[in-house]
Amino acid sequence: MTTYQYYRQAIADETLPVALVDMDMFDANLKALLAQAGDKPLRIAAKSVRCPALLRHALDSDPRCQGLMCFHAREACALAEQGFDDLLVAYPTVQAADIRAVCAAVRDGHRILLMVDCAAHVEALARVARDEQVTLPLCLDVDMSWHLPGLNFGVYRSPVREVEQALVVYRAIEASGCLRLEGVMGYEAQIAGVGDAVPGQGLKNRVVRWLKRGAIPRLQQRRAAVVQALRDAGAPLVLVNGGGTGSLDSTRHDPSVTEVTAGSGLFAPTLFDHYVRYRYAPAAMFALEVARQPDAGRVTCLGGGYIASGSASPPKAPLPVLPPGLSLEPNEGAGEVQTPLRGHALRDQDLPGIGEPVFFRHAKAGELCERFNTLLLIRDGQIEARGPTYRGLGWQFI
Repeated sequence: MTTYQYYRQAIADETLPVALVDMDMFDANLKALLAQAGDKPLRIAAKSVRCPALLRHALDSDPRCQGLMCFHAREACALAEQGFDDLLVAYPTVQAADIRAVCAAVRDGHRILLMVDCAAHVEALARVARDEQVTLPLCLDVDMSWHLPGLNFGVYRSPVREVEQALVVYRAIEASGCLRLEGVMGYEAQIAGVGDAVPGQGLKNRVVRWLKRGAIPRLQQRRAAVVQALRDAGAPLVLVNGGGTGSLDSTRHDPSVTEVTAGSGLFAPTLFDHYVRYRYAPAAMFALEVARQPDAGRVTCLGGGYIASGSASPPKAPLPVLPPGLSLEPNEGAGEVQTPLRGHALRDQDLPGIGEPVFFRHAKAGELCERFNTLLLIRDGQIEARGPTYRGLGWQFI
């Protein structure tokens, strides 16, 4: 890992707290993701980046990077206004105002695909698209979970698990007269986002690896069957999306998939540290100031309660990484206004002093950008540019 002094010097003139991205590591991670993707085009997950400057940098870096995956319809519209195109919205849109905004963008020539997984989604979209006299392109979300007795190995997303369920939704789309099914998405979250080499969890790691090996052929068979049935029924599919940072090396071998998606690997947050098959460089961090030293062996930082979403657990807390040797105080954790850190393994003279920075990594990728208006983009030890985040642009979607 690059040294404490390297980053400390790079942000020496900045007012803390700050968030930063090491562009050398970001570019190395992008190359690694493309290598994992093989011959499949790579769609960038905008939710994991949330900074238009970095999204543009990634798309411009290699012709294999094609399109963005968004998490909200208004996000897609905002990015379209910034000049981005080929925007796939990964979550359903049912609010009439949001649908009208997408209709306006599509009418202006932007390519935005909205996600559906049931007849209710189709009905909501059709009502607005019919009034707007626009034909909206859609993508069908297919569940990739492995449903076992007492265990859902995956996430609760789409109710579409079988071919006939997919065809029911497709028939509703065709009957609308103003919608067109152009894509299928099958996101294997249990492969892409679940670590299988977590320290101290030997038995659980073995179980997770066994479940992954069992799930991959099953989910690929389901995705391929749905895609083939839809094509046989006349669906004009132009894309079949799969993958995630942790599943590119298996998804790329699915012949039914035309493209893969990844985003978290660009920043490489702590939840992606513990996988057997890959490791990415920790490109994104944030720095807090030391505001207090309550006793020997401890320092307290101002702010820092940037907890990752999902089920509450210690791995969702930010991790102090530089200077090395610091750890969260278990009884307090990372707090909204103060984060005490233990440094018992350090000598007093090695603890950062009052006003000095401590660098942390977030547990997830783009969520950090909801806390900062700007990302400092660092290359060769200097601030190369400043990239406004969604928050810095005044964008708030959910």
